Amino acid sequence: MVKKILLLGSGELGKEFVIAAQRLGQNVVAVDSYEGAPAMQVADAFEVINMLDGEALDAIVAKHQPDLIVPEIEAIRTERFYDYEKQGIQVVPSAKAANFTMDRRAIRDLAAKELGLRTAKYLYASSLEEMYAAVEEVGMPCVVKPLMSSSGKGQSTVKCKDDIAKAWEIAGAKGRGDSGEVIVEAFVNFTSEITLLTVTQKDGPTLFCPPIGHVQERGDYQQSWQPALISEEDIKASQEMADKVTKSLTGAGIWGVEFFICEDGVVFSELSPRPHDTGMVTLAGTQNFSEFELHCRAVLGLPIPEVTLERVGASAVVLASEEGANPYFEGVEKAAIYKKSDLRFFGKPTTREYRRMGVALAYDHVDADVLATVAQAKEMAALITVKNN
Repeated sequence: MVKKILLLGSGELGKEFVIAAQRLGQNVVAVDSYEGAPAMQVADAFEVINMLDGEALDAIVAKHQPDLIVPEIEAIRTERFYDYEKQGIQVVPSAKAANFTMDRRAIRDLAAKELGLRTAKYLYASSLEEMYAAVEEVGMPCVVKPLMSSSGKGQSTVKCKDDIAKAWEIAGAKGRGDSGEVIVEAFVNFTSEITLLTVTQKDGPTLFCPPIGHVQERGDYQQSWQPALISEEDIKASQEMADKVTKSLTGAGIWGVEFFICEDGVVFSELSPRPHDTGMVTLAGTQNFSEFELHCRAVLGLPIPEVTLERVGASAVVLASEEGANPYFEGVEKAAIYKKSDLRFFGKPTTREYRRMGVALAYDHVDADVLATVAQAKEMAALITVKNN
């Protein structure tokens, strides 16, 4: 039952996955573009390569001969995954899923055109001129995103005509991969945003975690809480859409499916075929298994009989404020005095403005006020300051 897992991307989500995998006796090789990445600190071995270099990726796969390849990020030559599957390597969740979800064009067209899911109105643009036309047709305000990016990188809101050129420049500078295209999305007038963690199994039913509410700034999550306070009708609609899209993409693992909750129903937003950053709230023990434990069990083919809500919880990010190296944290003692709480620092060796360096967690009994745990997590995170040596 011991598998060799090649983890592509070694951030904080990968670190928690490695810990979950090792607790089940697995062997993990962590890969990233720089040495000392969080998951490398706990893995059995590590490699430093540019994962957008297909030949370098092929060499690492040939060297380690993994049983499973587990992507943690989008910035990978995912087209190589089809060849790895032909070699008998299990790609998580599947080569198709990794390729489609790296490209916003592929996943949005699949959701809207093939599966008929409700999405925001959208158009693509491959030049500044096309973007002006797309914004005019979609309307303002609208959101511009690179076709390949994650965690809000390269994303901006266009509120007036003067914002268009700047949004194009930001998308080009911060998008991942070598695509020069953007997606222009109509702004959705939502009441809340949720992540529905969805678990697909090799030989079992698809399971849904209690929905997670979250707040984003600059396209990146700031707080998350579980359960989200939405109606049973909206939960059911979200589950039906998540089931359709994950079945179409195939494979076993956990998926972070994002939705907008509007007054007139649910709108599909995005999909990640891996643990989701908002799901770090599950480290507060909100579920019987954290999202990382669920992902590990699913990819290994271990049965997951159920996912249950054990208590309410919240997470709030600890952010760096400037560029630097060898970070340390002040205010930990003040944050640690809170009851029913925890802190996780990721071990990133460098900082930059708004870089996520840790997370504050709060929890309470299952019938408690979940928004009170959000307030506590935010208070704790606000007490901690990231410094550099």
